[in-house]
Amino acid sequence: MADIRHRVGVYAPQQRVYDTVSTPEGVSKWWMPTSGDAEKELEFGGGEKPVLTVQVAELVPGKRVAWDCVDGPAEWVGTTITFDIYPGPAPEETVVKFTHANWREPVEFMHHCSTRWGQFLFSLKSGLENGGWQPVAEMPRASSWS
Repeated sequence: MADIRHRVGVYAPQQRVYDTVSTPEGVSKWWMPTSGDAEKELEFGGGEKPVLTVQVAELVPGKRVAWDCVDGPAEWVGTTITFDIYPGPAPEETVVKFTHANWREPVEFMHHCSTRWGQFLFSLKSGLENGGWQPVAEMPRASSWS
């Protein structure tokens, strides 16, 4: 199994970071249109058919969000996306430790997704720090995959 891992320091209160990665309203700001029940299942993509569906596997208020991918790109089905959120070493810094785990193998699409996750995490960071949200619709394409 292979994992994508990123760590980003965000200068925003820990609870605000958590709220922005754990709710459909928050995720829609930094990633893509999101709907559903933040405690059970989320759908991503905003069209007639979602591009991704996840079951909410774990919520630790203020600290952790985990999603199990149940429908979407074949390479994503069976993977788990987690956001661990905790105080950083610098004053007023909150760390987001991101993992997209359990890829069956490190295929080329995984490399693309790693690039995109980095972009989305910086959208989260800039949005929380200065309102500079850059969801997928406003982000430069990384490749022909999007």
